[in-house]
Amino acid sequence: MSPSDQFQAIVIGSGQGGNPLCLALANAGLRTALIEHKHVGGTCVNEGCTPTKTMLASARVAYLAGRGADYGVHTGDIRIDMERVRKRKRDIVDAFRTRNEEGMRHTANLELICGEASFTSPKSVLVKLRDGGERVLTGERIFINAGARPAVPAIDGLKDVDFLDSTSIMELDEVPEHLIVLGGGYVGLEFAQMFRRFGSHVTIVQSGGQLLWGEDADVAGGVAAILKQDGIEVLLNTRATSVLKQGTHICLTVRIEMNNETRDLDGTHLLVATGRTPNTDTLNVSAAGIAIGKRGFIQVNSKLETNVPGVFALGDIKGGPAFTHISYDDFRILRTNLIEKGSASTDGRMVPSTLFIDPQLGRIGITESEARAQNKKVRVARMPMTSVARALETDETRGFMKAIVDAETNQILGAAVLGIEGGEIMSMLEIAMMGKLPYSALLNATLAHPTLAESLNNLFLNFDS
Repeated sequence: MSPSDQFQAIVIGSGQGGNPLCLALANAGLRTALIEHKHVGGTCVNEGCTPTKTMLASARVAYLAGRGADYGVHTGDIRIDMERVRKRKRDIVDAFRTRNEEGMRHTANLELICGEASFTSPKSVLVKLRDGGERVLTGERIFINAGARPAVPAIDGLKDVDFLDSTSIMELDEVPEHLIVLGGGYVGLEFAQMFRRFGSHVTIVQSGGQLLWGEDADVAGGVAAILKQDGIEVLLNTRATSVLKQGTHICLTVRIEMNNETRDLDGTHLLVATGRTPNTDTLNVSAAGIAIGKRGFIQVNSKLETNVPGVFALGDIKGGPAFTHISYDDFRILRTNLIEKGSASTDGRMVPSTLFIDPQLGRIGITESEARAQNKKVRVARMPMTSVARALETDETRGFMKAIVDAETNQILGAAVLGIEGGEIMSMLEIAMMGKLPYSALLNATLAHPTLAESLNNLFLNFDS
């Protein structure tokens, strides 16, 4: 084997964990290969956070323009230019991607290899190069950051229609007349509200009894109420059984079962947002003896080590919370343990999240339901956004705030903020939890007026009796 194909570290996948990891390894003096089969930056930059939040910004402008009269501003007719929305999204993605790729190519000790990797042994991978040809690389350590992709459920007729997923829907050059969304999780809800604001009729089909599986019922209900207020049809306890392609203006029909009855939904576009599946099927992990779970995710311990010595997994491919910030924290753990010779793990890691509907839902820590199930003695603070001065001033009063407090220690155990900039307010609560501040520290804090942050003073005056 040529010395040029021998590396001290190989990173498979240029995601939000793999990118900083390969830079850290290279900067530590290790000869490192980064293998990426598609685009530098992974899901977040190319098909996830960056493009979706860019398009959501366009949708919010459309929403505010439609509400102009509420603020004494008359805007006239509103027209959505989807080609311009798409171009704006593409331009921002290209800028992020190019910046990332240039950084890789100008880093000493790092080689960016464009191609698809698969294991041939625990210490070697075969790379089918994008431009043709193959290379076999060996690595003293191998890090798998190959991510996940939209799952395709087993529904009769689905593969016979041109359904959309979370990537292809952002390439539409026209506003769907009637968008049917299968799935009531983060992806489905963000796109549902986005396209409703662009002018589509939207129907959400959710198999469970509430949106957002695992969330408290009152929070999930609050989200559903907001979406319904926006004109979105939300069907719960509803299962799609088949999809039929049509040849008329109605492009497809989704047959659903709801309340023991069958109903047909006619639509022009279908978004499938029912989860994600890991990209382990092309990695030939069996050749390396790497253990995977029933759903195909790579099994790791709290230090992100697989069952094979010297092989690690980070990001979405290992299962668990599929968030960019979790992938980045995976990188921190590996950097601490392997480069800085420290001892870090995923044990006790906080998992914040923000659902970017409008208003946002920020979530941190345990839910009220989880606290009750664990027989914890808790107090629950609640406050509607109609009691927040800044929300009233901006006429953005939908939603509420909720915090779970340990009744014995006064520590904040969790919170949900469904309201304007809910993710930012949630982050303040997370920082308080990180610092182990009692809730009274926020209750009595001197916070600038009139800010959304100031609402935390009043939140903790409103415990359930």
